[in-house]
Amino acid sequence: MPASGAEVALSAWATFAAGVNLKRRPCLLAQGFLRRVMRGWCVASRPEARVESEDWHGVFWPFCIDYFNARFGDQWSLSPEQSLSLHSGNASIPAQLLVRAPKGRNKPTPLAQGASIMELRTQLKRSEHTTVSPGLRVYSLPAALVSVPPPFYTRNPTDARIALSQIRDSADILAPLLDGGRSKVAGRLAGAFRNIGQHEMADKILANMRAAGYQVVPVDPFEQLAPVALRLREPSPYCNRLRLMWQQMREAVTDRFPMPAGRRFDPDDFMARMDDIYTEDAYHSLSIEAYRVNSALIDRVRSGEWNPDGVESDRNARDALAARGYWQAFQAVKQSVAQVLRGAQSGKVAESSHYEWHRELFAPGVVAGILTPVDLAGYRND
Repeated sequence: MPASGAEVALSAWATFAAGVNLKRRPCLLAQGFLRRVMRGWCVASRPEARVESEDWHGVFWPFCIDYFNARFGDQWSLSPEQSLSLHSGNASIPAQLLVRAPKGRNKPTPLAQGASIMELRTQLKRSEHTTVSPGLRVYSLPAALVSVPPPFYTRNPTDARIALSQIRDSADILAPLLDGGRSKVAGRLAGAFRNIGQHEMADKILANMRAAGYQVVPVDPFEQLAPVALRLREPSPYCNRLRLMWQQMREAVTDRFPMPAGRRFDPDDFMARMDDIYTEDAYHSLSIEAYRVNSALIDRVRSGEWNPDGVESDRNARDALAARGYWQAFQAVKQSVAQVLRGAQSGKVAESSHYEWHRELFAPGVVAGILTPVDLAGYRND
């Protein structure tokens, strides 16, 4: 839902755009600093915007807040469907935004970019069924779930499943169900909770409604089962939204990857190629860490033709010691890779071998007296 500091700032800009001095408005409109939304109402914009939608998407919700407050004061609320979408983290601009207000005109009002507002003249729900989320007056999550019609679950399955996963306590949803004696809605919600794997929540709804004397039959309002298991303790709706979106898009993404080559994998050949690229690998890795090395030094240290007590003959003792440590760590990594190629689980091998790689990397410095044995107990602390 719109809640960030940037969006609050946009709301202030929308207010400015609506109340700017009438004598200055034509000039600001002509220069592109304002864009007209409807008669008497403008929003701030940037003249350099490539398309109008760039600014419109940023100020839509702040504009609606200012417009509804000016028209209806605090006597308005978005529809249950729109409220549920916002609770689920879907703040996209709807083609037609439904707003309920006692002073609604029961007719649509066209806006920019093909959007519109439909005002419904209706009495508002009791105050405990609405909530205000930075300026937007919406149904509370339980009240919205109880009020949305069945088609919402088939038209907006992602929003519906995410909203259901946000219910933490069955008492939250039971209160509006029992208050209105909504046995049919209770059956639909019980079926919806079972669809996302919340069987305990569904059982509590059925048990409490039946204990109150209502006949409840669970009905799944979704067309299909949830494509992925939802995490029911996520503090943010966006976490489950990302999981559902990835599940929907995964096949389209993976289809664009090329087919894997049909070559036979040879572990011995792989290990040999590791040795072949060692000199180049060591040069780049050590250079990145600011050591001054070359292929001659790397090969000499690799072959064992060096003296840790007399490395001053090389450019720098630390360079030679670093090259030797890299060689020893490389051997340890090769052993770990060989274990994985023989079928060991890569994650467990990395976890058990990680400190061995670190120890071998800095062991030559300890032998030469540049580092102390205690330094091997830390990790990247020098």
